[in-house]
Amino acid sequence: MIIFTNVSYPPEGAKEIAECFMKAPQIPEYMTRKGPYISSSIEGGISTFSIYELDKSRLAEGLELLGNYMAGFFGVPGFAYEIKPFFEIEEALKMIGMG
Repeated sequence: MIIFTNVSYPPEGAKEIAECFMKAPQIPEYMTRKGPYISSSIEGGISTFSIYELDKSRLAEGLELLGNYMAGFFGVPGFAYEIKPFFEIEEALKMIGMG
């Protein structure tokens, strides 16, 4: 399964975000991160997303870890984030009794 994170902030917060990122703890071995991938636009500011792969049995642990990880960026003006788990189709079908 994966956990998707999306972070956004205004361009003037880029340096502060980068400093927080450099100080952030490493991702544990039970997770594999792809990204962060970064884009920007005049209207939306800077957007960063990452994909974390992990075993379903560690979902609660992974969500807690990422929540704490994001807390390291609190205080940066305009910082916003979302954390979303996504299940593989087989897992999703089991959740509705069809797998």
